[in-house]
Amino acid sequence: MFATMGALGLAPTAQAATREPAFDAPRKSDFTLSGKGAAKVVIVGGGIAGLTSAYELGKAGYECTVLEARDRAGGRNFTVRGGDTTTDLYGNRQTAKFTDGHYMNAGPARIPQWMITLDYCRELDVPIEVFTNINADAYIYNESAGMTSPMRYRTAKADTYGYVSELLAKATDKGALDAELTSDDRERLIEFLKDFGDLGDTLDYTESERRGYSVVPAAAGTPEVRCSNVPTASEVLATGVGRYFSFEFGYDQAMLMFQPVGGMDQIPRAPVRAIGAPKVRTGCAVTKITDTGGGVTVTYTQGGRTHQIDADYCIGALPPNILAKIPHNLGTGVQSALEAITPQSAGKIGLEYRSHWWESDHNIYGGITETDQDVVHIWHPSYGFHGERGVMIGYYNYADTADAYAKLTPKERENRAVTTGVKIYGDKYLTELASSFSQHWRQFSHQEAAWHDTPGGPDDARYKPLNEPSGRVYFAGDWLSYTAAWQHGAFTSARKAVTALNRRVLA
Repeated sequence: MFATMGALGLAPTAQAATREPAFDAPRKSDFTLSGKGAAKVVIVGGGIAGLTSAYELGKAGYECTVLEARDRAGGRNFTVRGGDTTTDLYGNRQTAKFTDGHYMNAGPARIPQWMITLDYCRELDVPIEVFTNINADAYIYNESAGMTSPMRYRTAKADTYGYVSELLAKATDKGALDAELTSDDRERLIEFLKDFGDLGDTLDYTESERRGYSVVPAAAGTPEVRCSNVPTASEVLATGVGRYFSFEFGYDQAMLMFQPVGGMDQIPRAPVRAIGAPKVRTGCAVTKITDTGGGVTVTYTQGGRTHQIDADYCIGALPPNILAKIPHNLGTGVQSALEAITPQSAGKIGLEYRSHWWESDHNIYGGITETDQDVVHIWHPSYGFHGERGVMIGYYNYADTADAYAKLTPKERENRAVTTGVKIYGDKYLTELASSFSQHWRQFSHQEAAWHDTPGGPDDARYKPLNEPSGRVYFAGDWLSYTAAWQHGAFTSARKAVTALNRRVLA
């Protein structure tokens, strides 16, 4: 039939099909600077904000140069691959031993679907895939609450929602909410709670298939066997598992979430290609910023030698704690504003394993295990399923806990993280381990922060000197946004800065 339709011209023939161009996804350019400018701009900092500034200004006709202190662009967007070497401020030197195709995203690792970050992935041809933020089969382990073995996320939710629904349904049924609800309201609420908590007609939570199975239903002769030993309401509440559920309701944490295929650093690599690699100078540590009235002079060192670059304008896109250390003549208001923004701590460790035992032994594909231990979060990889090897994030912790880990040697960090993981997953957490690599941002040169706290919000009066140009110097970074720590914040802040600069030039 299809061949006949093709002969009649009603369907493409096989020969015609081979001539069709490959599908090219539509590119949404939701941001375009109006008019064409003609000015030279030096951008201090090659993170997401700096690269975005150069990319957008370049499209509008500006001559841009990016100065980046490290040997790579991307800033905190850092994907660790085999062969990558770092030395932290404590002197700990590490070289990653991950095998080809495996990596850890040491900085940003997930992208909500509403963020502008995905618009740039589309525009710059960065393929994306799903990042599994929530997994019903991942674990919760609260040792301080007396748990001696982990609980599946699905089981914890079934029991918590079940008992809370039972308590509210019975209170409603006994008239405890008569002052707040009409009789119709009460009936509707009870029907909702019966479904939400999987309650019986007696409004009792006894058990639920939502908890999971000890024997999974299969062929004839193998009926389901539901998990037994349902705890009491008091026992469930005592575990503290319920405090993890609100995480998935957060606007910036709700599924679906995404990641670039092949590592988060595919994002900064794309604008570097678009800008032109020679215009992104790495290994250039800025030592002075001077507004000359008619332009800006930036002094920097590269390869042990001091250089200067003159431009019409400058965009300061370094972390504020780093910018605050650079001598400048931009005024005390700028300096005070920079110093008011507080750097925060976070750390991660990537554990490469010789097999995907979490898939084969635990049936966990992606997602995050939550724990009250100092590892805080354990991430299962959302790529390379059924692969020979895989990299788990053995801890993602913050604040004082991250700083305490940072003071350890890399091997001590590994031992401490693995000791905790064995409690949750068993011996393979140790015996299948091939290598590790740990990253702590407060102790990482030229960054010295995982993200920043901007007290009062970025529109607070104290940050006015940063939200407006200081002479011919503009500022950009996620720290000047309402989404600090997200690349979205860096993108939007850069767009704000280049819009103001462009209007000034055109005027």
